[in-house]
Amino acid sequence: MSPRALPRGLVLLVSFLFWPGLASAASIDGAALSAWWGLPFAGILLSIALFPLLAPSVWHHHYGKIAALWALAFLLPFAALYGPALAASNLVHALLVEYIPFIILLTALYTVSGGIYIRGNLRGSPGLNTAILGIGAVLASLMGTTGASMLLIRPLIRANDGRKHVAHVVIFFIFIVSNAGGSLTPLGDPPLFLGFLKGVEFFWTLKALLPETLFLVGSLLAIFYVLDAWLFHRREEVLPLDPKPETRSIGFDGGANFGLLAVIVALVLMSGAWKSSVVFDVWGTEVGLPGLLRDLGLVLVTLISLRLTPVQVHADNQFGWAPMQEVAKLFAGIFLTIIPVIAMLKAGVNGPFGAVVSAVTQPDGSPDVLMYFWITGALSSFLDNAPTYLVFFNTAGGDPQVLMNALAPTLAAISAGAVFMGANSYIGNAPNLMVKAIAEDRGVKMPSFFGYMLWSGGILIPLFIIMGFIWFR
Repeated sequence: MSPRALPRGLVLLVSFLFWPGLASAASIDGAALSAWWGLPFAGILLSIALFPLLAPSVWHHHYGKIAALWALAFLLPFAALYGPALAASNLVHALLVEYIPFIILLTALYTVSGGIYIRGNLRGSPGLNTAILGIGAVLASLMGTTGASMLLIRPLIRANDGRKHVAHVVIFFIFIVSNAGGSLTPLGDPPLFLGFLKGVEFFWTLKALLPETLFLVGSLLAIFYVLDAWLFHRREEVLPLDPKPETRSIGFDGGANFGLLAVIVALVLMSGAWKSSVVFDVWGTEVGLPGLLRDLGLVLVTLISLRLTPVQVHADNQFGWAPMQEVAKLFAGIFLTIIPVIAMLKAGVNGPFGAVVSAVTQPDGSPDVLMYFWITGALSSFLDNAPTYLVFFNTAGGDPQVLMNALAPTLAAISAGAVFMGANSYIGNAPNLMVKAIAEDRGVKMPSFFGYMLWSGGILIPLFIIMGFIWFR
């Protein structure tokens, strides 16, 4: 099959699977699957990790086709063995319930935040960089890790364009703003929003995770300041001539987008708080009215932002669609190949990954809080952290009232593992990959997939070990 024929082949397959009457509401029995069904997911992860190192030109031009190949490696054999109806049902569910709302929200946040230009004579000193990271950590719980990341990553990179070393600034930005800062409200990170939809109170995570978040963010800010100050005072670290000097006073252009950010937050809250009996059945997948109106509203917000934002603001921000396209294509493959993996995890002790689920339960039947923290976190480092959170939320009983009270340490461990350890890899949380793509688009030489994990392993894992012994024993 030629590279150009591959997207057409995928479209034909999807069209066939979507044929009216073919799909019916059905879920995959994870207990009946072999662990081999996880190979396409492992393949796309290895592709993201290795292709940029071994064949960067091939990856840059064909990453979308490679992601599509791995998706087909799951869909075609699964449809052949278990029938097109079951394949279609789960494909439609993944697209309508998970992927499309996910991409619509990311696109809205990416577009609106990209329409805000923070101008001024910013200089990337250790103090300024640390302050921006701290502000981003606060904003992450108010407007989401994606919104805060997209708002601040461009001015942060621009402030440091006169420095020799910039990659470490972006890495700590991913640690703090794109992940740890979003741990205090359901708006901050998708796993917590899922918990909110399941009945966890809006301010529960603020009360439960505030000490852990302050410790993690505070420690990361302190480590960053020491590292950045050491690099800043090295010879030839700061270029003698700023390549992009700024002379205007500090301020904002494209201010109308702040109002649109508020609309995005309101739409997300509305979809979680409003309970409607109106449900649309789309080839076996139920789509609720609140979620549908949220997504339509987010699309409208995106179009309004593009209409209202002055062309000069986008030019100053170097706004472009390449980072969003990369995230959309790669996560399409991830969301499809992850289908059997999540099904096998949901099968619990009866599934191929039963040992993983059993590891979070003590011999007397009580939850092992420390293992909940580490296993939820380890899986969230590579799987989508939202469904991973949901799997262990249900493993712990799934009753929000019990989990918020008698089993509060367990729910805190699940929440912390899903949010904090999303920073362990580029694919642990969607903003990670977006920030990396934007940084590389601005000429920052970011570490490889494994190179980034050396940073996270050396800095984050020791902090997680300390947190485990203090709060999750």
